[in-house]
Amino acid sequence: MLSGSNDDRQFCNGHRTVTMGTPFGYLVVGDYSVEENLRLLLEARAQVGGNFLAGIASDEGDVDKDIDTLAATVAYALERQYTPPQNFLGVGGMKIFRDLIYMMRGLMRADHKFFKSHGQYDFPQKKWWTSWMMYLVGGMMNHPKLKRKLGGKMSEGMIAPYKKVIDSL
Repeated sequence: MLSGSNDDRQFCNGHRTVTMGTPFGYLVVGDYSVEENLRLLLEARAQVGGNFLAGIASDEGDVDKDIDTLAATVAYALERQYTPPQNFLGVGGMKIFRDLIYMMRGLMRADHKFFKSHGQYDFPQKKWWTSWMMYLVGGMMNHPKLKRKLGGKMSEGMIAPYKKVIDSL
């Protein structure tokens, strides 16, 4: 089963879709055909990242054939620079990231620069107060004395709303 999967994070393509336009595939060990949530996650990750999901090879059947098919599809996509149109997962996911990064652009400066340079601000929000506050927080976070004083308390603040639930486990 894949419930204990090692694939629960993808830090290289988080807010900034640095692999945009790159085809890729996955090698999955386990009962992939019954893991609907994983299938949806992999499709959504490709869509939001602007990638072509060339396929998923699994060890459920003929693994050698699946890997050969995946490799051939990746090669085909690379040769022809194939980029499929985005579906709802891709468009919706990017709008969520776009709005988040725009609103928090004062704090997430590198992400903001990336989104701006890639023309991803097609309909920016008008939440000026929140944006201004994020610039203030971003500026405060760059102050050396304040950084030392806060230390690791930022993580504590982010999980504070969930502390009651976490402590009850």
